[in-house]
Amino acid sequence: MTLESSKTLGGIGAILMFIGIFPYISYYGIVELIGAILVLTALYSLGNYYKDSGIFNNALYGIMAGIVGVVSAVAIGLAIVLPNIKDFLMTIFPSWNGDWSTISSLSGMTPNTSNIGIGDVIPFISAAIVIFVILWVFAMIATFFVRRSLVRLSVKTNVGLFSTAGLLLLIGAFLVIVVGLGLILMWVAALILAIAFFNMKPTQQPPP
Repeated sequence: MTLESSKTLGGIGAILMFIGIFPYISYYGIVELIGAILVLTALYSLGNYYKDSGIFNNALYGIMAGIVGVVSAVAIGLAIVLPNIKDFLMTIFPSWNGDWSTISSLSGMTPNTSNIGIGDVIPFISAAIVIFVILWVFAMIATFFVRRSLVRLSVKTNVGLFSTAGLLLLIGAFLVIVVGLGLILMWVAALILAIAFFNMKPTQQPPP
């Protein structure tokens, strides 16, 4: 793959990641996923072009950290929630016998939310908090590695916007606890990343 094709592939991928946040474009994250794959492919090609394996490897470590974080969060969340679901449903529907084979009968019952106490919802609140913390920690780890990749690419290409995009991703992940600000920064980072790819010079030569 040539420098020009890598530049185009990475730019298109970053644009898909940028526009994928909009409703009716995201398609349940598929657009962002395709964009991330295109960017990762471009980084692999550029790593080979500039003879710097760290460009691709760090990005790959970041993707892997993100996957591990999601899987861990889902697994731990389910481990907390599942054992408490039946008791919670029996609290809301006192006439239900707790037999999962009769779960469809709940549709004909009237829920009684007055039976719900704080102790009934604590497991679900705990699960939500644990899931959020796990995702936040792994998002920090993932963006740390992605930033390392983009900093190396910035040095090789002399395009400072790569480093800027990486920094915004890291700061955005840290501030995601302030949901709006963090996500906005990460969204802007995707746009800057696209601009950085398209600012690469096709005449640049790889190091000897």
